[in-house]
Amino acid sequence: MTLGESQMATLLVERSYIDLRTQVSVGFSNTFTWDVKFLLSDESTAKVWSGSDLSFAIWDARTRELLKVFNTDGQMENRVDVISVQDFTLESVSFSKKEKTQSAFGFFQRSRSVIMGAADAVRRAAVKGAFGDDNRRTEALVMTVDGMIWSGCTSGLLVQWDKYGNRLQDFHRHSHAVQCLCTFGSRIWVGYASGTVQVLDLKGRLLGGWVAHSCPVIEMCVGSGYIFTLANHGGIRGWNVTSPGPLDGILRSELASKEFMYTRMENLKIFTGTWNVGQEKASRESLISWLGSVVSDVGIVIVGLQEVEMGAGFLAMSAAKETVGLEGSSLGQWWLDVIGRTLGEGLTFQRVGSRQLAGLLIGTWVRSNIRAHVGDVDAAAVPCGFGRAIGNKGAVGLRIRVFDRVLCFVNCHFAAHLEAVNRRNADFDRVYRTMCFQRPSNPFGTAAACSSPTVQTIRSPNAFVGSSEEMTPELSEADLIIFLGDFNYRLNGVSYDEARDFISQRCFDWLKERDQLRSEMESGNVFQGMREAVITFPPTYKFERQLQGLSGYDSGEKKRVPAWCDRILYRDSRSSLASNCSLDCPVVTSISMYEACMDVVDSDHKPVRCIFDVNIARVDEAIRRQELGEILHSNEKIKHMLEALCKVPEVIVSTSNILLQHEDISLLRITNKCEKSDAIFKIICEGQSTVRVNGKASDRYSLRGSFGFPRWLEVSPATGIIKPNQIVEVSIRLEESHMLEVDGRPQNAWCEVAKDKEVILLVKVYGTFSSKSKNHRIRVRHRVPLKSKGTITKTKSSSKLHGSVLHRSDIHRLGMPSDV
Repeated sequence: MTLGESQMATLLVERSYIDLRTQVSVGFSNTFTWDVKFLLSDESTAKVWSGSDLSFAIWDARTRELLKVFNTDGQMENRVDVISVQDFTLESVSFSKKEKTQSAFGFFQRSRSVIMGAADAVRRAAVKGAFGDDNRRTEALVMTVDGMIWSGCTSGLLVQWDKYGNRLQDFHRHSHAVQCLCTFGSRIWVGYASGTVQVLDLKGRLLGGWVAHSCPVIEMCVGSGYIFTLANHGGIRGWNVTSPGPLDGILRSELASKEFMYTRMENLKIFTGTWNVGQEKASRESLISWLGSVVSDVGIVIVGLQEVEMGAGFLAMSAAKETVGLEGSSLGQWWLDVIGRTLGEGLTFQRVGSRQLAGLLIGTWVRSNIRAHVGDVDAAAVPCGFGRAIGNKGAVGLRIRVFDRVLCFVNCHFAAHLEAVNRRNADFDRVYRTMCFQRPSNPFGTAAACSSPTVQTIRSPNAFVGSSEEMTPELSEADLIIFLGDFNYRLNGVSYDEARDFISQRCFDWLKERDQLRSEMESGNVFQGMREAVITFPPTYKFERQLQGLSGYDSGEKKRVPAWCDRILYRDSRSSLASNCSLDCPVVTSISMYEACMDVVDSDHKPVRCIFDVNIARVDEAIRRQELGEILHSNEKIKHMLEALCKVPEVIVSTSNILLQHEDISLLRITNKCEKSDAIFKIICEGQSTVRVNGKASDRYSLRGSFGFPRWLEVSPATGIIKPNQIVEVSIRLEESHMLEVDGRPQNAWCEVAKDKEVILLVKVYGTFSSKSKNHRIRVRHRVPLKSKGTITKTKSSSKLHGSVLHRSDIHRLGMPSDV
């Protein structure tokens, strides 16, 4: 490029710059305070869509004119309200020593108004503020072959718009946020924050869906017959454009026959420990006794604590922090640090995630030599206390991926007191059904990210309550789930003295028959489908602090009956105990240790620990891809099906030359000769010429790019789908609104002398699954007749057909070959 050409290019770019604030009236000035996130170009109509989180605008690419501004509800916008967040204050609450010694019920009853008031104030402020519109945010935008626009929202809603910006219909096919959209042929691919990919047709019907990645799908594109999906962690996978379809079953069957070639077995030991610390700090000796002596050969350590910190003031502040997305406390961080030092964090182990909800805390440490196989750590919390909003009771959970298998660990603290069995069952049911994991905001720092805020804007904890459609709990999708914590189930019909006598004789069988948890599990009321190792240790509740041995059981005025409140339960992939580890049953566990540390005296509960021996069947992706490639290249049936699916249908175009006068309408007939497959067509303007050389149009054409058809030419419809053996007629006419006659000479709306014009229309024809097209070029010429005199008049609108052009009938059924 010469210096002059470079300067001219720079000047053109500067002149093409659009300042949004200068293009709109005062009423629209606030509309563009949101950042523009999306741009869509319609080559046929020369329209450009720009979109932000909550607004859309449509522009004319030829004139840079703003045509329409509207919000995600389809309403025309003229202003954006500035919502202010009201200030709120939390009053500190203090209690005397006498009050602290009273019963838990009386304590929380007096504090209820303060706690609920603080939580409600923050919740109201958050709803009025920036979080109020989170579920309405637009996250993706795409145009389909029929000229429709589709947008995806944070709530999972999919909205269909026409080319004029009218909202047509919406669909809700998944509960998680839409992250990206992609279209190919007559299908729409949707990527969600859950890692799920769904495929829909142009009418919004769900054709199929699957879990594509373990984290959000953030981008999709088409290439070489595949839809490629990009995950938040950087992973890329390719999916055949024909999926879901008949080819899938054949490929699945062929790959299953070679499963033994790409299956790998991994063995892993997981340590899980639970302890109700009773608002006390543990000594180094207690932590070593509980953790340090048994983790020498384990790969993953899971620690769950209850009652790390309690009190009305702390619970109120915790509820407020949860509402606005903050969490954790200094005491919780102290526990994570001392446990990390006990495990040798930084050398032997690495902390990969944690979560705190009021007094509940869970942390995960992974041995350094398997850290590369552990990822996608998500955190979640479910409060079950007052109003189902306070975290004095509830659960915190971590979900991690190990050797490409999903493992979930949930630390619980359920309702107390002997008679509250139904309430405990309800607590578990709420936790299991509503625990919702969400990707951390920082994908590059897992440990830090999982300790960061997790505001649940994707799916609320109450998503199942009152819902007309029951949704599958996320915990049910795990390959291995382990529940640990202070479940608070007691012993039925046992006196304090009876329990002490049987414990002293180590006769646990009689006591276990009266265990509430065992009875409720056998009745199918709680922890359905889960198992527990054989209990061989004494009840872990309730003890006097700093008293050694079994003599330390509560001997005060209340004499609480000892009970196995602190438990660890699990469910793996097995449908029966005899199942072997395989890709169909990928996680099989056994228990090598289940015991309580009776020598630890820092709390009124004893810590409990359990070691799981876990066998994991995983897929060696490199070998599997190699086997898939060999199947695609060697299986003749699959090759034949692919060729048939990707074939471009045979199409006949009625003419290759069209001559227009200023009152002409011509019909271009496009016929799909195929007996079975749809044909997709798209008409664009490849170039135009307005120069006359010796009475003939010049061969020099200026490319139109995304500027659509010339303003004097109207082509309708410019895109569409032709069914087998059918015909579509395309109307090609002059756009009369831009033509005038001045002194007998045709001129356009800008008073430029009109000349003969000629354009090349490109009819691009695709198959439903073909990435390549067959092109047909149509030469359209507009000849301007000269007149010697005249006055300024508009040309008369006319629908008269020129010559022997066929009458318009939109879509015809193709009969005999002679009809074409």
